[in-house]
Amino acid sequence: MMVFLNGEFVQEAEAKVSVFDRSFMYGDALFETMRVHNGKLFQWSQHWVRLEQGAITLGLHVPFTMTEVLAKAAELLRLNQVVTGVLRLHLSRGVGMRGYSPKGADHPFLVLTTHPAPAGNQLNPPSWTLATSSYRLPVGNPLSLPKHANRLLQVLAKQEAQAQGADEALLLNTAGEVVEAASANLFYIQENHICTPPLSSGALAGVTRELVFKLCRELDFDCQERSITPAKLLEAKGVFLTLSTLGIVEISRIDGALLASSSIVSALQAVYREVLLKETAAPQS
Repeated sequence: MMVFLNGEFVQEAEAKVSVFDRSFMYGDALFETMRVHNGKLFQWSQHWVRLEQGAITLGLHVPFTMTEVLAKAAELLRLNQVVTGVLRLHLSRGVGMRGYSPKGADHPFLVLTTHPAPAGNQLNPPSWTLATSSYRLPVGNPLSLPKHANRLLQVLAKQEAQAQGADEALLLNTAGEVVEAASANLFYIQENHICTPPLSSGALAGVTRELVFKLCRELDFDCQERSITPAKLLEAKGVFLTLSTLGIVEISRIDGALLASSSIVSALQAVYREVLLKETAAPQS
């Protein structure tokens, strides 16, 4: 497999990063994970905008333009013959001295890699189960918005969930409110409203989360930010996750409790598929 490594394409075995790179030492980096369908990137510009916003938050310089990176990504997909899969973009602050201070780390490092698509039907993902994690997200944390590479809490939460036989972890915040899953945003249906926890609760500003708001407007569904407790979530008329690699995934159980299934989720999945297929369609000759 080929990898794009800060300006050149190299074989995976030859892709070397310094042990003094700050993303290796401190997680001082940003990343984006993008869906690839029909050999094309889905929601590319939205991911790039979030990367740029995250770079501003972290005080990181992006060493390539959006147009340059898109061209390199397209070439990497061609070289690796990726039709359906995942593209990961990783932006590190680069090599620096030991210690937390980023002073002197003035040469950011950008890496593009491709990966297989998640297992299962890519256009009709199966429902998942959740297990509530013992780890808690801080309320009002400004670092919850950018997709930075320091994801140890999510790693441990996922480990807990898998040990319990669940597909994904449900994360609460320090106020005891539902926030999101370890690798996805969460939505629920309550009183005919489609709701999702506010970003201030500690949720990531997800790209597919924002797309769902747009889809709801097109379908004339009311979609709003609203906090919810774990007990109330179990009473919802439907619960689903949004993530870039699979889109919209319905949740069937939380901590073993069976949840209601909703036709609204099916409707959103259908219109999501339409958007995916339209955006990644081959150009007409």
